[in-house]
Amino acid sequence: MPAMLSKSRMLLADVGLFYCAAIWGATFFLVKGALDNIDPVILVAYRFLLAGIGLLIYLLVTGRPVFAGLGRAAFLAVILWLLYIPQTIGLEYTTASNSGFITGLFIAFVPLFLRTIFKRKPTLMEVLASGISLIGLWILTGGLVDVNVGDILTLVAAMTYALHLLYTDKYMKAGADPFVLICQQFLLVGLMSLVTGLIFRLPLGIVSPSAGWVVLFLALFPTLSAFVIQTVAQKYTSPLKVSLIFALEPAFAAMFAWTLGGETIVRHRALGGLLIFIALAMSGLKTSKGK
Repeated sequence: MPAMLSKSRMLLADVGLFYCAAIWGATFFLVKGALDNIDPVILVAYRFLLAGIGLLIYLLVTGRPVFAGLGRAAFLAVILWLLYIPQTIGLEYTTASNSGFITGLFIAFVPLFLRTIFKRKPTLMEVLASGISLIGLWILTGGLVDVNVGDILTLVAAMTYALHLLYTDKYMKAGADPFVLICQQFLLVGLMSLVTGLIFRLPLGIVSPSAGWVVLFLALFPTLSAFVIQTVAQKYTSPLKVSLIFALEPAFAAMFAWTLGGETIVRHRALGGLLIFIALAMSGLKTSKGK
């Protein structure tokens, strides 16, 4: 019975992580469009503050310890801030394909950081799965074209993406309350972004009402719901598998562009998505074999 329960939780965790990849992929173009009507740093501030306040209300109603483990959350918040600020600013300077590919490089940083920081040597299967996933990502996004400052900023985001994933995995498996941990991060990231905006005298307003709705949507779905699901799910799966599932984010972005955006399907890019699925399947086989 405990084994069946464990497998059910792992399956639910994987389904939840697929949702995260899908919602982040589906909303990519929303962030790009919103930047015409709101400063990127202020966009990060508003989406995280709104999500944090919503989660704070839940914590207060349920009587959870709001300040428990604040040090861990502060550390994760700095990493998360160094993910979203460079990535969002980078979108103003680079192409969507470059951003998608470079952000996806976190797949390579996960096994690298596992080895250098967490002193865990990745298996040959893990390295192979990551390599196949990277090839698929290159095919899917079209690789790099005309490297610029936005690409460098996005590379910083890719590195911090991997670090955030790995440290979240560490804290969750050490017994951290996911709702408290996420709420603290959201509020800290939002406040850091808002303070940055005030220091540099960035415009705080939202130009159009439609952009305001986009900010609200970003706060509720790709921020609040996705991060809650990701953090809870990481308790029941490996960081490598999480990274491989999240590598599907550009695939979901392309799928929504083809179905909702009216873009033409490019067959070789569909092959890239297939390679990422193959890498994910390899990871699943490795997990089963290990059991």
